[in-house]
Amino acid sequence: MSRKRLSSVLTMGLMGLVPFVVAAQPAAAASSVTSQYIDNVSNLLLAVALPITIIVEGVLFYAIWKFRKADEAKPTQENRRLEITWTAATAVVLLFVGLVAYGAMGSPYVLASQEDSQQMMEQPDTTVVHVDSYQWSWQFHYQHNGTNFTSENLVLPAEKQVVLRITSRDVLHAVHIPALGLKKDAFPARTTYIATEINEDSVREEPYVLYCAEFCGAGHSNMLADVIVKDQSEYEQWASEQAQQAREEASGSSSDESSNATATATNETAMNATATDETAALAAPSV
Repeated sequence: MSRKRLSSVLTMGLMGLVPFVVAAQPAAAASSVTSQYIDNVSNLLLAVALPITIIVEGVLFYAIWKFRKADEAKPTQENRRLEITWTAATAVVLLFVGLVAYGAMGSPYVLASQEDSQQMMEQPDTTVVHVDSYQWSWQFHYQHNGTNFTSENLVLPAEKQVVLRITSRDVLHAVHIPALGLKKDAFPARTTYIATEINEDSVREEPYVLYCAEFCGAGHSNMLADVIVKDQSEYEQWASEQAQQAREEASGSSSDESSNATATATNETAMNATATDETAALAAPSV
């Protein structure tokens, strides 16, 4: 292809790409480490796809314009050099896509293995949340200063490593938080993991939404939960308050159980005393 033809191809390709560039919206900043990895892969693939799109569309427009007055199509002559070129170019593009995807998927923040997650959970600064899914709701279990408590909302700290332990009581579910770039299936009798770190810019008063991304029955569309991201100080305060409330409830339950046990023992003692008095009265000789 001559320089003149190549220039025409690139010009027409750029003209065809202009509407897409104008219509494209600027990408939002990554909300978490996981989202950042995914966005990087998308941006790299887009950087490769755009020149290829320009060349392919340019060749197409050039062929349409060049042969617009042709009466009938003529067979293309064999060109081994051209075939080898586009085969090698395709192989290079596929290899690049594979390497880029592998670089992201190899990160524990994208695909967290059990070993990686266990190592993270052993670190003292990691926040661990057990996500329990069932038809058709969620429960989130925490541990703070040795006290376990449960929350109806998923509350996460920003700028801190987080590991979600995901289980299912019944059927297949999926944790999906699109705004934070998080998604993982929940299997019965199996634990899966999400590891991430949320950026400080993602802290806001309005909660994010957690969806179930696997059809799980009649109530699937209502299987939602609020995801609240707090800064570290607010999260620590919230966790301390929830743990204190759990301790008070546990203490109150223990007191009630002790009171019930004491009352039961007192009643049994009184009944035994009454029975003894009745026995003694029957045994006494009548006058």
